[in-house]
Amino acid sequence: MGSRKRARRWGFILAAAGLLFFGLSKVTAFPEKEVSKPSGAPADTKPAAAAGGKPQGKVVYLTFDDGPSEWTGEFLDVLKQNNIKATFFMQGSNLKRANLQDQVRRAVREGNYVGGHSMTHQYKKLYDEKQFVPEMKQTLSLIRQITGENPHLVRPPYGSAPGLNDKRLRDQIVQAEIKVWDWTIDSNDWNLKNRPSEIVENIKKQTKADLEVVLMHEKPQTLQVLPEIIDFYKQKGYKFAVYDETKHFHLNFMKDHRL
Repeated sequence: MGSRKRARRWGFILAAAGLLFFGLSKVTAFPEKEVSKPSGAPADTKPAAAAGGKPQGKVVYLTFDDGPSEWTGEFLDVLKQNNIKATFFMQGSNLKRANLQDQVRRAVREGNYVGGHSMTHQYKKLYDEKQFVPEMKQTLSLIRQITGENPHLVRPPYGSAPGLNDKRLRDQIVQAEIKVWDWTIDSNDWNLKNRPSEIVENIKKQTKADLEVVLMHEKPQTLQVLPEIIDFYKQKGYKFAVYDETKHFHLNFMKDHRL
């Protein structure tokens, strides 16, 4: 009799142990397709370059310096007629002119980008006297006051080389959270007052890459041939782009990726 009781007790013990083992195996098992992620990382994080950076395909940025001017409205007319947005780099001394400010607002309203081009455009003040950052901050502040936008992109007068050779000056730019763009094509339009056809030829000869940023100025000779320039890029299969701060890519002669 005692042996049968002992046998039953061992049977209960073994059955309980089996149930406990089965339960634990269910609790601790993981789904087959679970992939561990770094702590705190979003579920679908993508590399920064996938969300921004240089655009793909044949893309051209038309850019205009030294505005606003008496011709800004006519430049905007041509752009609008062609359903194109452009990037303007405007000068503080011109932005202060109340009679030109409506066109600055119009430029932004129609989807163009307005960045800074310094207050004075004077090489000595900007680079030798290290007033680049103060002047650009003042210019960007003026744009903000006029348009309500908060731009960070500037174009250095005469280009970033050699003016921004001094790394300490570039460090100041980075600290001020200012971005810098030069260009890939120099139309030399400012120097071709009575030779507008040469502006077009300069641009055609220098257009070689899929991504081009064309330097032009708000000059009547440039306005005269702007439709022809637009037609050239259309025929070459380029799409027209406007600067987008959320997709910034570095484009400076100093090759400083921080800018």
